Amino acid sequence: MGKIRVLVANRPRLMRDLVLATISDQPDMEVAGEVTDDADMMRAAAEFRPDFIIIFAGTLDERPPICTDLLAQNPRVKILALAPERNLGEFFWAVTDIRSMSVESSEQGILDTLRGKAPCTESGSVVQ
Repeated sequence: MGKIRVLVANRPRLMRDLVLATISDQPDMEVAGEVTDDADMMRAAAEFRPDFIIIFAGTLDERPPICTDLLAQNPRVKILALAPERNLGEFFWAVTDIRSMSVESSEQGILDTLRGKAPCTESGSVVQ
Protein backbone atom coordinates (compact mmCIF):
# COMPACT_ATOMS: atom_id res chain seq x y z
CA MET A 1 0.00 0.00 0.00
CA GLY A 2 1.26 3.48 -0.87
CA LYS A 3 1.81 6.36 1.44
CA ILE A 4 -1.07 8.50 2.67
CA ARG A 5 -1.01 11.64 0.55
CA VAL A 6 -1.84 14.88 2.33
CA LEU A 7 -2.48 18.31 0.84
CA VAL A 8 -1.86 21.06 3.39
CA ALA A 9 -3.74 24.21 2.64
CA ASN A 10 -4.37 27.67 3.87
CA ARG A 11 -3.16 29.93 6.63
CA PRO A 12 -1.72 30.74 9.15
CA ARG A 13 1.83 30.08 8.03
CA LEU A 14 3.07 28.95 11.47
CA MET A 15 0.35 26.29 11.81
CA ARG A 16 0.88 25.14 8.23
CA ASP A 17 4.62 24.76 8.89
CA LEU A 18 3.95 22.72 12.05
CA VAL A 19 1.57 20.39 10.22
CA LEU A 20 3.99 20.03 7.30
CA ALA A 21 6.80 19.12 9.68
CA THR A 22 4.63 16.58 11.51
CA ILE A 23 3.53 14.86 8.30
CA SER A 24 7.06 14.87 6.87
CA ASP A 25 8.26 12.94 9.94
CA GLN A 26 5.77 10.09 9.34
CA PRO A 27 7.09 7.12 7.32
CA ASP A 28 3.62 6.20 6.01
CA MET A 29 2.67 9.74 4.92
CA GLU A 30 3.82 12.25 2.36
CA VAL A 31 3.00 15.86 1.67
CA ALA A 32 1.33 15.78 -1.74
CA GLY A 33 1.31 19.55 -1.96
CA GLU A 34 0.88 22.84 -0.21
CA VAL A 35 -1.59 25.61 -1.01
CA THR A 36 -1.51 29.09 0.48
CA ASP A 37 -4.64 30.51 -1.15
CA ASP A 38 -8.23 29.21 -1.00
CA ALA A 39 -8.61 29.98 -4.70
CA ASP A 40 -5.98 27.34 -5.54
CA MET A 41 -7.46 24.54 -3.41
CA MET A 42 -9.78 23.05 -6.04
CA ARG A 43 -7.02 23.00 -8.66
CA ALA A 44 -4.51 21.52 -6.21
CA ALA A 45 -6.93 18.80 -5.11
CA ALA A 46 -7.44 17.76 -8.74
CA GLU A 47 -3.74 17.98 -9.56
CA PHE A 48 -2.23 16.29 -6.48
CA ARG A 49 -5.07 13.79 -5.82
CA PRO A 50 -4.50 13.67 -2.05
CA ASP A 51 -6.14 11.23 0.34
CA PHE A 52 -6.55 14.02 2.90
CA ILE A 53 -6.69 17.79 2.80
CA ILE A 54 -5.87 19.74 5.94
CA ILE A 55 -7.36 23.22 6.09
CA PHE A 56 -7.38 25.84 8.79
CA ALA A 57 -10.70 27.39 9.73
CA GLY A 58 -11.55 30.29 11.97
CA THR A 59 -14.19 28.94 14.32
CA LEU A 60 -15.73 25.70 13.02
CA ASP A 61 -19.14 26.88 14.20
CA GLU A 62 -20.32 25.58 10.82
CA ARG A 63 -18.80 23.59 7.99
CA PRO A 64 -16.32 25.72 6.04
CA PRO A 65 -17.86 26.43 2.59
CA ILE A 66 -14.76 25.15 0.79
CA CYS A 67 -15.45 21.67 2.21
CA THR A 68 -18.70 21.37 0.27
CA ASP A 69 -17.01 22.27 -3.02
CA LEU A 70 -13.97 20.08 -2.40
CA LEU A 71 -16.05 17.02 -1.49
CA ALA A 72 -18.42 17.52 -4.43
CA GLN A 73 -15.49 17.53 -6.86
CA ASN A 74 -13.35 14.98 -4.97
CA PRO A 75 -15.70 12.59 -3.14
CA ARG A 76 -12.94 10.19 -2.13
CA VAL A 77 -10.90 12.83 -0.31
CA LYS A 78 -11.22 13.43 3.42
CA ILE A 79 -10.86 16.87 4.97
CA LEU A 80 -9.49 17.76 8.36
CA ALA A 81 -10.41 21.32 9.32
CA LEU A 82 -8.45 22.75 12.23
CA ALA A 83 -9.32 25.79 14.32
CA PRO A 84 -6.11 26.27 16.33
CA GLU A 85 -7.36 29.32 18.25
CA ARG A 86 -10.10 27.16 19.77
CA ASN A 87 -8.05 23.94 19.92
CA LEU A 88 -10.70 22.22 17.76
CA GLY A 89 -10.71 20.05 14.69
CA GLU A 90 -13.51 18.69 12.55
CA PHE A 91 -13.28 15.77 10.11
CA PHE A 92 -15.37 15.81 6.90
CA TRP A 93 -15.92 13.14 4.26
CA ALA A 94 -18.49 12.26 1.62
CA VAL A 95 -20.54 9.09 1.51
CA THR A 96 -21.70 7.78 -1.82
CA ASP A 97 -24.73 5.65 -2.34
CA ILE A 98 -24.54 3.21 -5.25
CA ARG A 99 -27.84 2.06 -6.72
CA SER A 100 -28.74 -0.41 -9.45
CA MET A 101 -31.44 -0.57 -12.10
CA SER A 102 -32.61 -3.36 -14.38
CA VAL A 103 -31.75 -2.74 -18.02
CA GLU A 104 -32.95 -4.59 -21.09
CA SER A 105 -30.03 -6.71 -22.30
CA SER A 106 -30.23 -5.77 -25.96
CA GLU A 107 -28.44 -3.43 -28.32
CA GLN A 108 -31.18 -0.84 -27.93
CA GLY A 109 -31.26 -1.29 -24.15
CA ILE A 110 -27.53 -0.72 -23.95
CA LEU A 111 -27.64 2.35 -26.20
CA ASP A 112 -30.64 3.83 -24.39
CA THR A 113 -28.88 3.34 -21.05
CA LEU A 114 -25.75 5.07 -22.29
CA ARG A 115 -27.87 7.95 -23.55
CA GLY A 116 -29.73 8.23 -20.25
CA LYS A 117 -33.15 7.34 -21.64
CA ALA A 118 -33.50 3.66 -20.87
CA PRO A 119 -36.86 2.46 -19.57
CA CYS A 120 -35.22 1.24 -16.37
CA THR A 121 -36.93 0.20 -13.20
CA GLU A 122 -35.08 0.89 -9.99
CA SER A 123 -34.56 -2.24 -7.99
CA GLY A 124 -34.02 -0.29 -4.81
CA SER A 125 -30.91 -2.22 -3.93
CA VAL A 126 -27.97 -0.37 -2.52
CA VAL A 127 -24.52 -1.79 -3.15
CA GLN A 128 -21.89 -1.03 -0.54
